[in-house]
Amino acid sequence: MPSFTDLGLAPDLVDALSARGVTAPFPIQAATIPDALEGRDICGRAPTGSGKTIAFGLPIVERVQPARPRRPSCLILAPTRELAAQIARELEPLAVTRGHRVFAVYGGVGYEPQKRALRKGVEILVGCPGRLEDLIGQRALVLDKTEIVVVDEADRMADMGFLPAVRRLLDQTSMDRQTLLFSATLDGDVAVVTRDYQTNAVRHEVAGVETDAADADHRFERMTGEARIGRLAEVIEDEGPTIVFCRTRHGADKLAKKLGQAGVPAAPIHGGLSQGKRDRALTEFRKGRVHALIATDVAARGIHVDDVACVVHFDPPEDAKTYVHRSGRTARKGATGVVVSFVLPDQVRSSLGLQRELGLVENDRKPRDKAHPNATNGRHRRRRNGAPQGGKNRNGRNRDRGPRSS
Repeated sequence: MPSFTDLGLAPDLVDALSARGVTAPFPIQAATIPDALEGRDICGRAPTGSGKTIAFGLPIVERVQPARPRRPSCLILAPTRELAAQIARELEPLAVTRGHRVFAVYGGVGYEPQKRALRKGVEILVGCPGRLEDLIGQRALVLDKTEIVVVDEADRMADMGFLPAVRRLLDQTSMDRQTLLFSATLDGDVAVVTRDYQTNAVRHEVAGVETDAADADHRFERMTGEARIGRLAEVIEDEGPTIVFCRTRHGADKLAKKLGQAGVPAAPIHGGLSQGKRDRALTEFRKGRVHALIATDVAARGIHVDDVACVVHFDPPEDAKTYVHRSGRTARKGATGVVVSFVLPDQVRSSLGLQRELGLVENDRKPRDKAHPNATNGRHRRRRNGAPQGGKNRNGRNRDRGPRSS
């Protein structure tokens, strides 16, 4: 694997990465950075947690020009508030080495601080399509001088119905722009965006969506509805920091409350909460004061937290793609993790179908805990390089409880 210097990055950026403990590029970074530095359009396919932000962020910091008031030089489009904020946080330490300003705009917060930042000038603007169009409508933002555009998680943009807004925004940027698109899938509506808005794009594919959470221990536990709360509390205690998925906002609120009553600190995160509450929930989770985030699918798309030990599908995912995106919150960037699915009696058939679609071979085992006689466990690991991997949770407990291959 080449070094960041081999990829063509300047010494000051390499030093800034080293100061953060980043010394070697991930595959998507090694593949895309040289082409991005040359100003070429890029169409990148890589799973969540593969290092995409650094892959497009480093060339942007290297190439972006000083900005005029209200006219950013670079625009990064993200599907959720949390992802936009995460991208800005990750790029800011790199951008300051060159004196560049990074700012994120999204809904759920006031307009005035965002307008004020834009008036001062922002080289790298990160934002969600809805808030960006609002700011344009208020004449606080103009994109005619935007020469670099990134469309991140384009597949999720399509799922959430944002692509028409993405197209309108792209239409307002410089005709000579560089367009970088990253997505877990590159077909369907995403392919149309590539066709219409990129020129001779270089395509890079690194570990497609089907390998998200490939290093995770996938478990399917059958149980009654009444057994789920108690079992969930045990999983969180056993595994460590956990993200739990519910189907509805009401369900997430209710589950967080029940876990709190069971002595497990938990916080909900979903679109019905103010941005301040969502930010606080993430902060408390990162600091370990909250042991579990109870999330809906839309809100969780933007959750990028290191060292998530476990993901629990409390409610079943809508489809295999949703399962993969949920599960990708753990086992990120080569780490290991655990993914647990609770399967109710009337969900067994659909669960088996999901496992077959994902390439997870059913291997039912007896219940490991007599306190849960209704639970049977199917544990699976996708085989990638054949080497068993183990690990311990944040409490020091061994997570190797069964056959695991990575």
